Amino acid sequence: MRYDRVIFDNDGVLVDSEPISNRLLAAYLTELGHPTTYDEAIRDYMGSAMHRIHDLVLERYGRQLPSEFDATFHERVFAAFGAELEAVVGAAEVVEELRADGVPYCLASSGSHERIRVALKKTELYELFGEERIFSSQDVGRGKPAPDLFLHAASVMGVAPERCAVVEDSPLGVQAARAAGMDVYGFTAMTPAAKLADATERFASMRELPHLLR
Repeated sequence: MRYDRVIFDNDGVLVDSEPISNRLLAAYLTELGHPTTYDEAIRDYMGSAMHRIHDLVLERYGRQLPSEFDATFHERVFAAFGAELEAVVGAAEVVEELRADGVPYCLASSGSHERIRVALKKTELYELFGEERIFSSQDVGRGKPAPDLFLHAASVMGVAPERCAVVEDSPLGVQAARAAGMDVYGFTAMTPAAKLADATERFASMRELPHLLR
């Protein structure tokens, strides 16, 4: 293994949550008078921390989202996760292989700590990480595409940024990893490869990832 730490994004990389959350986000924004299609939600918000959604809506429409937006949105998302959420095919096997090989890894997500844990527990991935390997945009001042979250994870784990590999599925995540000085592997199962053109390597199946990391 040529890296000292592998940093996984969560949504769309470990758990297949992007279709669920972006469907609900588009519907809720439309309900609030900000017409948004599913495809537009994917294009504009996928990989974003919640504060970026607020900022973009204010910039585009000149109106702030209601104070209860985050709580209501997460309530809807968590209910849907309970009924629909599954792990990304092959994700558990990749993490288990890293663990068996003694390769350190962690998770760094734009999602809140609560969202991360709800998703991991529903998909039975939580035990592969545990509290000490989970980082959220809530831990830093700025979410992706700023490098802060990845740099924070590397610092806490005691690893130099250039010795880290990031696994991402969003353009914002790829941009953040690059800004942090890390190699980044773009997962194209849902995101068109062209949108992850700045990644170090791109891959379409989790089965490909262990080979790429070596």
